Order: sequence, then C-alpha cells, then structure tokens
Amino acid sequence: MQSVEMCAGAGGQALGLERAGFGHSALVEIDSHACQTLRLNRPHWDVREGDLRSFSGTSFAGVELLAGGVPCPPFSVAGKQLGKDDERDLFPEALRLVDEIKPRAVMLENVRGFLDAVFVDYRSSLKQTLTKMGYVTDWRLLNSSHFGVPQLRPRVVIVAVKQEFADRFEWPEERNVNPPTVGQVLRGMMAARGWLGAQKWAERADEIAPTIVGGSKKHGGPDLGPTRAKRAWEALGVNGKTIAEEAPDPDFVGMPRLTVKMVAKLQGFPDDWEFYGRKTHAYRQVGNAFPPPVAEAVGRKIHFAIAKRIYAVA
Repeated sequence: MQSVEMCAGAGGQALGLERAGFGHSALVEIDSHACQTLRLNRPHWDVREGDLRSFSGTSFAGVELLAGGVPCPPFSVAGKQLGKDDERDLFPEALRLVDEIKPRAVMLENVRGFLDAVFVDYRSSLKQTLTKMGYVTDWRLLNSSHFGVPQLRPRVVIVAVKQEFADRFEWPEERNVNPPTVGQVLRGMMAARGWLGAQKWAERADEIAPTIVGGSKKHGGPDLGPTRAKRAWEALGVNGKTIAEEAPDPDFVGMPRLTVKMVAKLQGFPDDWEFYGRKTHAYRQVGNAFPPPVAEAVGRKIHFAIAKRIYAVA
C-alpha cells in the first residue's frame, strides 16, 4: 500500500510508516535541507520540494494513506496559539488533499496544545468536515516513551479512516516496560572517542530525556531549548547550551554536550539515518521530527485496518 506524506521533514514519520508496510508515492517538504536528507537516505523516494499549498493531489487519487505532520506553531503553547488565524496553519490544505486523493485513511500528528480547550471548536470543525467526506475520526495523545523512545515527547495523533474500514482500526497498545535511559542509549556514542568518563556519566543520566525542543526557524541556534529545558538536561549531566560537533575527548572534564546524531538517537532514528546540512540545519530537522517508532506503531494499526478488508474482498 502507498502513502502521500505532507510536511515530511527529515523523514521520521515516513520511516515509521515504511516499517509499517507503506511505500511512499510522494513526500512534500518545503525545507531544502530536509529534502536533501530524504533523498540522501532514500534515493528512490519521490521528494517534492515546495509549499504544500502548491501541491496537487489529483494525480495520487486512490493512494491508501495520506499522512503528515502539519506545522505545530499555530497550536503550540510556546507560540500565540492562533490556530486558524495563524498563516502557518495547514490543516485546510490537508483537508483539500483528502478531498483530492480520497485515501482510505489519514494520519496527522501535532503538538499536545492541539487538545487545549481553546481549540475545541477547531477540532469539532475538523471532525465534521472529515465526517462529511466519509471518514470516522479520532485522536489520541501518545507519549513517545510508551513506545520505547527514550524521551517524553507527547504528540497528538489524528487518525481518520473511511467508514467501511473504521471498525478494524484500534489504537496501538502502550508498552508496559520502561524505555531505556539517556545513559543507556548514549553511553557508547559518548565513549566513541575514548572519553574516560563515559560510564560514570551514563550512570548519572539514569532517566529518559525531556521533550527535545529547539527546532524552530525563529530559534537562535542549535541548543536544547529554553532555560527550563536546559535545567532538565543539566540534571542528567548534559550541557544543553549548544550542540557538539563530536563526542568528548578522552580527557574531557565537565558536562558533555550532545551531538546531532545523539539527539536523533533519542528521537528514535536508526544510527544509519543521515541528516543533510551543517549543525543548525541538521539539528532543526531532528528537533521537529516525529519519532519513527510511534509512527510505526500507529501505521501498523492503520495498515491492518484497511488491508484486512481489502484482502477479504479480494
């Protein structure tokens, strides 16, 4: 089965959906560095660089899944929460593409702020529009840590399934085991250049990571977020003021910084996933990513829901 990916970014959701059994007919992304990341890792993917508003879905009519992570600033508590009045709100474009492609299912992800009371009318309007198109819609707040990601990262996932398939869809079950800690995940990477303090540091970093932030274009540079976030990282023995180019030297003393690859590891990306561009551009891609394991878990449930009925009919 095939999907069309909106606002694909560095490919976190696309990678998870690939693992769930979906091919990708097209991936739309406006950021040139993210597009290069997608091409670098998956040369066979059809990456469409440009504004989603200029993308037509008519030639992809019948593709099984329309997925994407539309921009979160309109709903983020870190912004002004302007919702539909924010020029970056691309939910209307997503609905346009649903109408053009008429997929069997839709999967969208956004920040926790989407569920705030101020957006109750917005959510109601979205659901009503999808209902008129023939979809049964539900959303759920999923914590990435419940799917093995060593990071808190709560994300709202919206799933709309064509009515004839909707009775097959179930949300994925959360794991009953704790995810690995920051120290467990990153000890080997911290020791990559012979840092003698890596083991002691890993023992201190005995919790999962706080939500990774700092991926906004308006954010100054590559660091681990505002003061409160930096304090949370400091409690784990991490200097969050900047991102490092490489692992600590053998005789390094103090709190180490994370590299882009380390942050990507905490987002659930595999070790071989490359990020195009220098540190700032690469970190921005990682900071905005949807963890692949979460996308995979939801994607498998969607795949099962629409595949079982298709195969039964066949």
